[in-house]
Amino acid sequence: MKTILFQGDSITDCSRSRDNSKSMGLGYPNLIKAKLGFDEPYSYEFLNRGVSGNRVVDVYARIKADILNLRPDYMSILIGVNDIWHEVSWNNGVSPDKYEKIYCMLIEEIKAELPDLKIMILEPFCLKGSATEDTEEQPDKWNTFNGGVREVAKRARAVAEKYGLPFVPLQDKFDEVSKNKDTSYWLMDGVHPEAPGHELIARAWLKAFEKMK
Repeated sequence: MKTILFQGDSITDCSRSRDNSKSMGLGYPNLIKAKLGFDEPYSYEFLNRGVSGNRVVDVYARIKADILNLRPDYMSILIGVNDIWHEVSWNNGVSPDKYEKIYCMLIEEIKAELPDLKIMILEPFCLKGSATEDTEEQPDKWNTFNGGVREVAKRARAVAEKYGLPFVPLQDKFDEVSKNKDTSYWLMDGVHPEAPGHELIARAWLKAFEKMK
């Protein structure tokens, strides 16, 4: 039985239980477990180690306990929106340059320890919503937020290309399905997916997984 590890922030975490190491939360990792678990029974063990609020530096800090020690066969990483959000809201973000540098360090150390691990990188994304739109205090919040997320998305793609890893585009998919529509149908606040948004991620993930198995 091969192990699949989901790594990331609240989008991956999605209310998983800390009292149950097998808890998948309510988001795309659980949808993927349901689909793969049904289609290929007894083939995979699924682990979710996403942590709400994480930036790339936080994932790097957890590399030993939540990646290397688990020795997965497959891993996906979705990280980046908090690197921008925390800067916009609390002046505690991670610059795109540092994001890319730490992401590279993360991948290099994982590959050195687990050379057979197959990794896919998911693209950070956002839409205009209650957490990202302009406010009186921040009249240019959306442009700053959106521009920042798209920049770290480019850096995530660059990391994937540098190490020859599958990259899963998501921003264009969310832009397309929400075009001229209520974006909260897909992302409740412009960041966190509703159920259809998690399904969008799951389908993109599964398509990429088929090519890397």
